[in-house]
Parts: sequence; structure tokens; C-alpha cells
Amino acid sequence: QVQLVESGGGLVQPGGSLRLTCAVSGFRLDWYGMSWFRQAPGKERERVSCISASSVDIEYADSVKGRFTISRDNAKNTVYLQMNSLKPGDTAVYYCAKHYNLGCSQFVEVWGQGTQVTVSS
Repeated sequence: QVQLVESGGGLVQPGGSLRLTCAVSGFRLDWYGMSWFRQAPGKERERVSCISASSVDIEYADSVKGRFTISRDNAKNTVYLQMNSLKPGDTAVYYCAKHYNLGCSQFVEVWGQGTQVTVSS
């Protein structure tokens, strides 16, 4: 059974940092591209970042470039999202997502349950 379990969300002040973790099971992580998405209240879900199976290809949304870093540890079956210099506009539910193949396609096969990130003073 394929599972993606996010953790690491919470309440943080503007300018602070959080690291999100996505623990995966039920499949070989090193065969698949993985992404982080987010959805704020009243807004559409958007992709924040993506990392290919080999970590060679990495993409970021313009809104988070220079502040967020995606990484993966295939041996530990884990994908990370380091978020620095957080802004109130980063407040959202963050989702881990598995793609159908090695790369960063637009199609998602499996979603995690999400973790809430709130940036507020």
C-alpha cells in the first residue's frame, strides 16, 4: 500500500524556518519524482517544488525560489522541504505528492494527507 505521510508543519513567526518531512512507504522512492504542493484557503493548489528521482532535476515556484530547498534521501524513504524566511503568504496546507515516473511531470499519482503551515506574528 502506497503511503505518503507529511510532518513538520506548525505555527511560525514571519522570517522563521520550518522543515517538512514526507515519509513514504509501499514503493521504491528512487524510481519516482516527488513534489511538494500547497493550498491556501480560497486558492487553488499550487506546486511549490519538485525533485526528480535522481535529484538531478529540481524546480521551484517563483514565489519560493531562494527561500525553500527540496531534497530527498532515497535510502531513508524520505523527502524534505526546508523553508526559510517564511512569509504570511506561505500559510497553507502543504502536501507531498508522488509522480508516475522518474521526472517532474504535471501528473500526480498519490497525495499525502497534508500538514498545516501557519506564518503569523
